[in-house]
Amino acid sequence: MHPLKGIALKLCSVVTFITMASLIKASAEHVPAGQAVFFRSLFALPVIIAWLALRGDLSTGLRVASPMGHFWRGFVGTAAMGLGFAGLGLLPLPEVTALGYAAPLLTVIFAAMFLGEKVRLFRLAAVGLGLVGVLVVLGPRLSAFSGETVERAAALGAMLVLTGAICAALAQIYIRKLVQTEQTSAIVFYFSVTSALLSLLTLPFGWVVPTGPEALLLVMAGLLGGLGQIFLTSAYRFAPASVVAPFDYASMLFAIVIGVFFFDEIPDTRTLSGAALVIAAGVLIIWREHRLGIERGRARKNMTPQG
Repeated sequence: MHPLKGIALKLCSVVTFITMASLIKASAEHVPAGQAVFFRSLFALPVIIAWLALRGDLSTGLRVASPMGHFWRGFVGTAAMGLGFAGLGLLPLPEVTALGYAAPLLTVIFAAMFLGEKVRLFRLAAVGLGLVGVLVVLGPRLSAFSGETVERAAALGAMLVLTGAICAALAQIYIRKLVQTEQTSAIVFYFSVTSALLSLLTLPFGWVVPTGPEALLLVMAGLLGGLGQIFLTSAYRFAPASVVAPFDYASMLFAIVIGVFFFDEIPDTRTLSGAALVIAAGVLIIWREHRLGIERGRARKNMTPQG
């Protein structure tokens, strides 16, 4: 294990994904979300294929034991991506980032519902705290449905992003099932293939011919998406999840910086306070899982016959 290398790779993935989101946002006014998903998925593939070839996983790493498992992971993951991209066109980047933090909290709930994982009181309380934070961010948007057109658009954006977070949490459940039989390289590769194909179903709903700058933004978003996935996957090879996962929340800092300097978006107190609650909840869950992992390790060591 190389914790510092794992942390560095995790931060690289966070910066890469936030930059990718900002490129999608920059083109969102003209380019439909489904078309953005296609570019993001298609142009991630060359990066992922090159990475697999360099690792020597191109032949063995793409074998699948559960094709339908990959399809359903791709289906909900594509829905999460499309809804998030649609929300980027309607909401400030920091707010989208804050609402997206609901996904890991919902994963805890869905893991108990669908995987039979035990969720003790501590984690339930932390999830509750995080959901309060989500409501702090979301609440004023919901009351805006009866307001002006701009307010209604922002309210719709908030609902799209939150629904995307639900889909992202469901995608994590499918991934937890897939890792029992599939290699990580196959999960990464077939997600991009599935999402590129599924995004073509949105063609009848008004794809556009992007301008030169828009096409460049979309291609760069795809390349960065593939690169970010490689950084993320590699981070967990060098350090435990409990070490690198908390650095996910650095994305809020980067989102604020990009939002202020490139989109003239200054987050309000509501967004920052809600995000702080969600981040606190996420860190508490990660800390608790780390402690339980240590305790389980000690228990196994004590049960091992000596000499």
